[in-house]
Amino acid sequence: SNEENISLARPYAERARKLGIPIEVELGCLEGDEAGLRIISDAKLTDPWKAEAFIRGTGAVILAPSIGNLHGSYLNPPNFQQDILVDLHKIFQGKVLLCLHGTDELPDDLFVTCIRNGVRKINVNSWARDPYVRTFGESLSAKSFPDAQEAATEEFAAVCERFFYLFGSAGKAGI
Repeated sequence: SNEENISLARPYAERARKLGIPIEVELGCLEGDEAGLRIISDAKLTDPWKAEAFIRGTGAVILAPSIGNLHGSYLNPPNFQQDILVDLHKIFQGKVLLCLHGTDELPDDLFVTCIRNGVRKINVNSWARDPYVRTFGESLSAKSFPDAQEAATEEFAAVCERFFYLFGSAGKAGI
Protein backbone atom coordinates (compact mmCIF):
# COMPACT_ATOMS: atom_id res chain seq x y z
CA SER A 1 0.00 0.00 0.00
CA ASN A 2 1.03 3.63 -0.34
CA GLU A 3 1.03 4.00 3.43
CA GLU A 4 3.45 1.08 3.83
CA ASN A 5 5.72 2.42 1.09
CA ILE A 6 5.70 5.88 2.68
CA SER A 7 6.60 4.48 6.09
CA LEU A 8 9.45 2.47 4.56
CA ALA A 9 10.86 5.36 2.52
CA ARG A 10 10.41 8.23 5.00
CA PRO A 11 13.34 7.43 7.37
CA TYR A 12 15.77 7.15 4.45
CA ALA A 13 14.49 10.34 2.87
CA GLU A 14 14.77 12.22 6.17
CA ARG A 15 18.34 11.02 6.70
CA ALA A 16 19.30 11.92 3.13
CA ARG A 17 17.66 15.36 3.36
CA LYS A 18 19.78 16.16 6.45
CA LEU A 19 22.85 15.37 4.36
CA GLY A 20 21.64 17.39 1.37
CA ILE A 21 21.08 14.30 -0.78
CA PRO A 22 18.00 14.27 -3.03
CA ILE A 23 15.85 11.14 -2.86
CA GLU A 24 14.17 9.51 -5.84
CA VAL A 25 11.22 7.15 -5.52
CA GLU A 26 9.24 5.01 -7.93
CA LEU A 27 5.47 5.07 -7.72
CA GLY A 28 3.54 2.33 -9.45
CA CYS A 29 5.38 -0.73 -10.67
CA LEU A 30 8.10 -0.59 -13.29
CA GLU A 31 8.24 -4.15 -14.46
CA GLY A 32 11.01 -5.92 -16.32
CA ASP A 33 14.37 -7.23 -15.24
CA GLU A 34 14.19 -5.81 -11.73
CA ALA A 35 10.65 -7.11 -11.07
CA GLY A 36 10.95 -10.21 -13.24
CA LEU A 37 7.94 -9.25 -15.35
CA ARG A 38 7.57 -8.11 -18.95
CA ILE A 39 3.96 -6.97 -19.34
CA ILE A 40 2.60 -3.64 -18.12
CA SER A 41 -0.92 -3.56 -16.77
CA ASP A 42 -2.87 -0.38 -16.15
CA ALA A 43 -3.25 -1.34 -12.49
CA LYS A 44 0.49 -0.84 -12.02
CA LEU A 45 0.66 2.61 -13.59
CA THR A 46 1.21 5.65 -11.41
CA ASP A 47 -1.98 7.36 -10.31
CA PRO A 48 -1.11 11.07 -10.57
CA TRP A 49 -3.72 11.98 -7.97
CA LYS A 50 -2.05 9.75 -5.34
CA ALA A 51 1.43 10.98 -6.22
CA GLU A 52 1.23 14.27 -4.33
CA ALA A 53 0.44 12.57 -1.02
CA PHE A 54 3.11 9.94 -1.69
CA ILE A 55 5.79 12.56 -2.34
CA ARG A 56 4.69 14.66 0.65
CA GLY A 57 4.70 11.54 2.85
CA THR A 58 8.11 10.27 1.75
CA GLY A 59 9.86 13.62 1.47
CA ALA A 60 11.34 12.59 -1.88
CA VAL A 61 12.08 15.28 -4.46
CA ILE A 62 12.36 13.09 -7.58
CA LEU A 63 9.56 10.85 -8.82
CA ALA A 64 10.03 8.00 -11.31
CA PRO A 65 6.47 7.21 -12.38
CA SER A 66 5.25 4.04 -14.03
CA ILE A 67 3.80 5.19 -17.36
CA GLY A 68 4.09 1.94 -19.32
CA ASN A 69 7.88 1.84 -19.08
CA LEU A 70 9.80 -1.18 -17.86
CA HIS A 71 13.31 -2.11 -16.82
CA GLY A 72 15.14 -4.03 -19.53
CA SER A 73 14.23 -4.78 -23.13
CA TYR A 74 10.71 -4.27 -24.44
CA LEU A 75 8.97 -7.30 -25.99
CA ASN A 76 6.55 -4.98 -27.78
CA PRO A 77 6.96 -1.33 -28.78
CA PRO A 78 6.52 0.85 -25.68
CA ASN A 79 3.15 2.48 -25.16
CA PHE A 80 3.84 5.26 -22.67
CA GLN A 81 0.83 6.92 -21.08
CA GLN A 82 1.91 10.52 -21.65
CA ASP A 83 -1.21 11.82 -19.90
CA ILE A 84 0.29 10.62 -16.60
CA LEU A 85 3.38 12.77 -17.17
CA VAL A 86 1.27 15.76 -18.18
CA ASP A 87 -0.86 15.44 -15.03
CA LEU A 88 2.17 14.98 -12.76
CA HIS A 89 3.87 17.99 -14.31
CA LYS A 90 0.76 20.10 -13.63
CA ILE A 91 0.45 18.81 -10.07
CA PHE A 92 4.09 19.37 -9.08
CA GLN A 93 4.77 22.48 -11.19
CA GLY A 94 8.51 21.78 -11.25
CA LYS A 95 8.83 21.38 -7.47
CA VAL A 96 9.32 17.63 -7.88
CA LEU A 97 11.48 16.39 -10.74
CA LEU A 98 10.06 13.66 -12.93
CA CYS A 99 12.49 10.89 -13.83
CA LEU A 100 12.20 8.37 -16.65
CA HIS A 101 13.30 4.81 -15.92
CA GLY A 102 13.12 1.96 -18.42
CA THR A 103 14.74 3.68 -21.39
CA ASP A 104 16.43 0.71 -23.07
CA GLU A 105 15.98 0.80 -26.84
CA LEU A 106 13.56 3.75 -26.80
CA PRO A 107 13.30 5.77 -29.99
CA ASP A 108 14.58 9.35 -29.86
CA ASP A 109 11.14 10.85 -30.49
CA LEU A 110 9.76 9.17 -27.37
CA PHE A 111 12.50 10.73 -25.24
CA VAL A 112 11.67 14.14 -26.70
CA THR A 113 7.94 13.66 -26.04
CA CYS A 114 8.60 12.67 -22.41
CA ILE A 115 10.79 15.75 -21.92
CA ARG A 116 8.11 17.96 -23.45
CA ASN A 117 5.63 16.44 -20.97
CA GLY A 118 7.72 17.20 -17.89
CA VAL A 119 10.52 14.63 -17.52
CA ARG A 120 13.70 16.30 -16.26
CA LYS A 121 15.90 13.31 -15.33
CA ILE A 122 16.44 10.31 -17.59
CA ASN A 123 18.24 7.12 -16.61
CA VAL A 124 20.28 5.80 -19.54
CA ASN A 125 22.60 3.36 -17.80
CA SER A 126 22.65 0.50 -20.31
CA TRP A 127 22.75 2.87 -23.29
CA ALA A 128 26.22 4.01 -22.20
CA ARG A 129 27.40 1.04 -20.14
CA ASP A 130 26.90 -1.60 -22.82
CA PRO A 131 28.99 0.14 -25.53
CA TYR A 132 31.66 0.88 -22.90
CA VAL A 133 31.89 -2.79 -21.88
CA ARG A 134 31.81 -4.01 -25.50
CA THR A 135 34.53 -1.57 -26.59
CA PHE A 136 36.65 -2.32 -23.54
CA GLY A 137 36.43 -6.08 -24.11
CA GLU A 138 37.20 -5.80 -27.82
CA SER A 139 40.08 -3.40 -27.22
CA LEU A 140 41.78 -5.54 -24.59
CA SER A 141 42.77 -8.12 -27.20
CA ALA A 142 44.69 -5.57 -29.28
CA LYS A 143 45.64 -2.73 -26.91
CA SER A 144 47.25 -2.15 -23.57
CA PHE A 145 44.93 -1.90 -20.57
CA PRO A 146 45.17 1.93 -20.40
CA ASP A 147 44.55 2.26 -24.14
CA ALA A 148 41.58 -0.14 -23.97
CA GLN A 149 40.17 1.84 -21.07
CA GLU A 150 40.64 5.09 -22.99
CA ALA A 151 38.85 3.68 -26.06
CA ALA A 152 35.95 2.50 -23.90
CA THR A 153 35.75 5.85 -22.13
CA GLU A 154 35.65 7.67 -25.47
CA GLU A 155 32.78 5.40 -26.58
CA PHE A 156 30.94 6.11 -23.31
CA ALA A 157 31.48 9.86 -23.74
CA ALA A 158 30.18 9.77 -27.33
CA VAL A 159 26.95 8.10 -26.19
CA CYS A 160 26.54 10.64 -23.39
CA GLU A 161 27.19 13.54 -25.75
CA ARG A 162 24.51 12.28 -28.14
CA PHE A 163 22.02 12.25 -25.27
CA PHE A 164 23.08 15.72 -24.07
CA TYR A 165 22.07 17.11 -27.45
CA LEU A 166 18.93 14.96 -27.82
CA PHE A 167 17.73 15.96 -24.36
CA GLY A 168 18.51 19.64 -24.88
CA SER A 169 21.00 19.74 -22.02
CA ALA A 170 24.25 20.28 -23.95
CA GLY A 171 26.19 23.22 -22.54
CA LYS A 172 23.99 23.60 -19.44
CA ALA A 173 26.19 21.91 -16.81
CA GLY A 174 27.01 25.20 -15.13
CA ILE A 175 23.39 26.28 -14.75
